[in-house]
Amino acid sequence: MTRVPRRGLLRGAAAAVGAGIAVAGARGVRTAGDARTPATTPAAPGGTAPVGFHGPRQAAVLTRPRRATAFTAFDVTARDAGELTELLRTLTGRARFLTGGGVPEPLGITAPPSDSGLLGPQVPPDGGLLVTVGVGSSLFDGRFGLAGRAPRRLRPMPVFPDDDLRPDFCHGDLSVQLCADSRDTVLHALRDITRHTRGGLRVRWRVDGFTSPPRPTGTPRNLFGFKDGTSGPDPRDARQTERLVWTDARAGEPAWAAGGTYQVVRIIRMLVEFWDRIPLTEQQRILGRDRDTGAPLDGVHETDAPDYARDPKGDVTPLDSHIRLANPRTPQTAQQQPLRRSYTYDRGTDSNGELDMGLLFCCYQRDPVGQFTAVQRRLAGEPLTDYVKPFGGGWFYVLPGVRDAADWYGRALLTTPGATGER
Repeated sequence: MTRVPRRGLLRGAAAAVGAGIAVAGARGVRTAGDARTPATTPAAPGGTAPVGFHGPRQAAVLTRPRRATAFTAFDVTARDAGELTELLRTLTGRARFLTGGGVPEPLGITAPPSDSGLLGPQVPPDGGLLVTVGVGSSLFDGRFGLAGRAPRRLRPMPVFPDDDLRPDFCHGDLSVQLCADSRDTVLHALRDITRHTRGGLRVRWRVDGFTSPPRPTGTPRNLFGFKDGTSGPDPRDARQTERLVWTDARAGEPAWAAGGTYQVVRIIRMLVEFWDRIPLTEQQRILGRDRDTGAPLDGVHETDAPDYARDPKGDVTPLDSHIRLANPRTPQTAQQQPLRRSYTYDRGTDSNGELDMGLLFCCYQRDPVGQFTAVQRRLAGEPLTDYVKPFGGGWFYVLPGVRDAADWYGRALLTTPGATGER
């Protein structure tokens, strides 16, 4: 087998690894299938319409969670800023094609297929595929000339008092979240991206997740049987998202970062077998909500706001209940709410034969210290910590969106003054 040079693997957005053949594409040449179908192609009957790929912000942040997801953190193995630039161009081209759909271009009769075929001969646009790309603090070390250009509040994910973190499930140079309404769409996209970025990215950790349908209505339930994520910013309210989600120069961020947001990912094992052995009344007091309706303990409906002023001693909603600690409903804490986008995961059983499942927590915010960390500190030592074990995740900065067909992820970071990635 002919060995493909490292740089060739990055440059070829349709690298035919098995035969050692690469098709140029990362630097402006059309990638395989990338121009066949625009991102605005209508969905097939019964499918989910694709979300437009281009824009100043990554659209997936505010779009409703899909049924299936894969969170993958990568270590960047590109050797210099030039290879990092080619890598991000290639990643952009693949994301653009996969979200819009189309017919993969053949590479020739002697080459391997240009597509896995998992979705058939044509990549359909009706899976509602969303791609979210972020960067970790480790990308801003000395490898690519980016030291001093990191987003102001980006840092490695800290260890909180109740954590039991595993290094092999933490951090990363780059995060890619894929989500769609079908699992095969997610897996197809993951295989495509890892194939075309081989030589520039290496998977550090990956966790797959899913969301459940509302049962019977309202917010989906987590594995404890409770509705999860009822309160928080409304992604349809532009004033709320500008204040709580998106960053800009007014937040002290570098100019290149405008239109981005901070992504916090936490992999939290839920000790469901232990949880299932405690009384329902105790479960409800730990969480502060009625399991059946999702309503706060002093309310009737899921969306009712708890009235803590009428319950100062916690006789109805305990002072150490999860919802009361997470969101005390004060003017100050109203500025600390992140936008939650969480999923459930199931990794089978562990070495002791116990169920290994839990919450793939994800949230977006303007300030991870002033929002996520502030909430996490209030939750330290809460009764729920006996039933959950955070063991992985990371902090990432979601890059500004890809504005048009000539743009690519991280272009402003790598081509504005002070960067060394200008090509």
